[in-house]
Amino acid sequence: MPRFEIDVDPCDHITADAIGVPGQRVFYLQAYQDQRTITVLIEKAQLQSLAIGIEQFLSQIQRQNPTLGEAGGEFIEAQMRINPPVDPLFRAGEIGLGYDRDRDRVVVFVKELLTEEEDPETAAQVRFWTTREQARKLARWGADVVARGRPICPQCGQPMEPEGHFCPKKNGHLH
Repeated sequence: MPRFEIDVDPCDHITADAIGVPGQRVFYLQAYQDQRTITVLIEKAQLQSLAIGIEQFLSQIQRQNPTLGEAGGEFIEAQMRINPPVDPLFRAGEIGLGYDRDRDRVVVFVKELLTEEEDPETAAQVRFWTTREQARKLARWGADVVARGRPICPQCGQPMEPEGHFCPKKNGHLH
């Protein structure tokens, strides 16, 4: 049985953001409901995957339900920033998506990352219930946040530091 399960249903707002300088940023997923704020610590790669996954998922929902209106994704940057204080409940291990057709709601579910010694059944869980429009805004904003980091080397695919980049593809060594 999970340590705790939280349903943020419905989300008044959902967002993701990073705090810090590129190369040292910490990423968060955050949602609001009434006076309650729920924040989860995530990895950059998780945010990137979530952004791509939401766009693909919404396209699939649209194909399967052609009578649904298109979900807009225009956002205002100032509204998409996370609100301090940032006090995450846990670090995300798994992030997934679901859809409730009857309610026309997307659910972003997040499971806690546990150590190998901990029982996976005890992982805390949060479910963020959003509109398709909120999900699309999260995806587009999340992709923008990820893109603001260090540039990626076109040769090796690794992040490049401002002071220079040692590219293993140029000399054959992985450093």
